[in-house]
Amino acid sequence: MYTFENMENKSSKPQHLKWGLISTARINRALIKPLRESERNELLAVASRSQDTAELYAAEWEIPKAYSSYQAMLDDPQIDVVYNSLPNSLHTEWTVKALQAGKHVLCEKPLATTLEDVDAMQNAAQKSGCYVVEAFMYRHHPQTLRVKEMVEQGSIGMVQLIKGGFTFNIQSETNVRLNPDLGGGSVWDVGCYPISYVRYILGLEPEVVFGWQVTGNSGVDEIFSGQMQFPGGVFAQFDSGFRSPYRSRIEIVGSQGALVIPRPFNPGLEASIELWDGEKLETIGMPSQELYLGEVEDLADVILLGKTPRMSLEDSRNNVRTILGLLRSAQSGIPETLV
Repeated sequence: MYTFENMENKSSKPQHLKWGLISTARINRALIKPLRESERNELLAVASRSQDTAELYAAEWEIPKAYSSYQAMLDDPQIDVVYNSLPNSLHTEWTVKALQAGKHVLCEKPLATTLEDVDAMQNAAQKSGCYVVEAFMYRHHPQTLRVKEMVEQGSIGMVQLIKGGFTFNIQSETNVRLNPDLGGGSVWDVGCYPISYVRYILGLEPEVVFGWQVTGNSGVDEIFSGQMQFPGGVFAQFDSGFRSPYRSRIEIVGSQGALVIPRPFNPGLEASIELWDGEKLETIGMPSQELYLGEVEDLADVILLGKTPRMSLEDSRNNVRTILGLLRSAQSGIPETLV
C-alpha cells in the first residue's frame, strides 16, 4: 500500500513554501501564475543546464534566482519544493535526487515509465520524509470532483461504460514526444489522462486490458486505442494520438443516463458538462478555478497541514501498471490480465 500515513514529517515545517523549477520546459508557464497567486507558495528559482539559459528565463519570468545546473538548485537550502518538468525518462533520476536533497517534488505526468522507478521514488520519499506527487492537474479541478460526486450519487444509475480520448497533431518530427529514449509515445503523453480519469471515477483498477497501436518511424506509438475491463462488468474504451486534431472528451454511460464532459482534462474558467437522461439534455455549469492552482494548493496542504495528497503514489503506480499492460498487449496482440 503506497501511502504517506506512516511517514515522519520534517521536524520544523515552513509556513511558506519556496519553489524551484527544474528545467525551462514550456509547461512551466502553466505553473508560474498559480504559484504567484497562492499566498502560501513563492517561485524563487529556476535551473537549466547552462547559466545563460537559466538567466534569460529568470529575467523573462521575473524569477529571483537562476542556476546553471539542476543539482546546484537542489543544494540551495532555501528551496522547499521543486517542480520536475523534465522529459519522462529523467523524472526518476531528478525526483530521487531532489528527495535526497530534502526537497518535496511535484513531478509531471507520467510519474515514471516503469514500476521499479515508481518504487525508487517511494523509497526515496520514505527515507527523506518528503513528499512526491504526480502533476495530474485535472484531478484537483472542481469539475472533476463534481463529476465523481454525481456518479457516486447515482445521477446516471449504475456505470456501464466510460469512453474517452485525448489527441493532438505533432508537427515536428524532432519533438521529444516521439523519442523512445526520452519515454515518448502517445499513451504515456496523453493516453495517461483518460486512463487515469476512468480509474478515478470508478475507484477501481482494471482486471484485463487490450491495446492496439500504430507506431511511427522512431518506434513509439503515435496512435493508440485501448480497452479496459473492470470488476462488476464495467468497461472502458479510450484513444490517444499525435496524428489527429486536438480533441479531449469523456463520456460516462450508466443504466439511467449519461454524462458528457467536453473538456475533462483542461476545463476552462467557464466549464460545463452535459447530462442526458434518455429524454432531455441538460447543460450543467461547473465551478470555476484556474486549472493548475489546485495541484499547487493540494501540495501545500500536504506539506504545511499534514493532509493526505489527492494523488497518492499508489494511484500513480497503478496508472503506470495499467499503461504497461496496455503496451504489452499492443505488442503481443492478446489481452493482458493485470490481476
